[in-house]
Amino acid sequence: MQTLRLLRIALWLAAAAAAIAYVALALRGDPPPRQPSAGTDAGAIGGPFTLTDQRGATFTEKDVAGRPHAVFFGFTHCPDVCPTTLFGLTQLMQALGPDADRLKVLFVTVDPERDTAEALTTYMSSFDPRIVALTGDGAAIDRMVRNYKAYYRKVPSGESYTMDHTAVVFLMGADGRFVITLDQHEPVETQLAKLRRLVKTP
Repeated sequence: MQTLRLLRIALWLAAAAAAIAYVALALRGDPPPRQPSAGTDAGAIGGPFTLTDQRGATFTEKDVAGRPHAVFFGFTHCPDVCPTTLFGLTQLMQALGPDADRLKVLFVTVDPERDTAEALTTYMSSFDPRIVALTGDGAAIDRMVRNYKAYYRKVPSGESYTMDHTAVVFLMGADGRFVITLDQHEPVETQLAKLRRLVKTP
């Protein structure tokens, strides 16, 4: 119990740090990195997948069929980008109000070796409970990453490792086709406008 309590405290501290970083990035106005755009072939990004959610249930593309959704690849040991992005998505969903219930947000781990369903459950307790965290075996993760034209790579770090990965959020229409991306370097107003258009699209 003590270990779990300490882990929860660490996650809350990480969320607080993410909030500060999120505000700092929004104010800094750095130019966004190269990323897929609305001109990208919509049929080239996305596709079928079969993974497991943080509750241990099978989750596939059928679970988001007919609903606009957002897909973000990351991992729970990420020191900054992932908690900052997830905190930002939490804030954006709150700003959307009731419209946020139309949106499904997926956090897909690129570190299934450490990110079990149990680890994801603990990690996601710091963010909006509507965000679904997904894990699976390496082959299933690889297929989804390829389908989304995303990227990840294990990088040795001391006696452990970290993960380098695509940091944008893929926004998908209710028809399952790619629409545009969100990036944490964009102004919050720009990100919110993109999500409002996404959830209003039939």
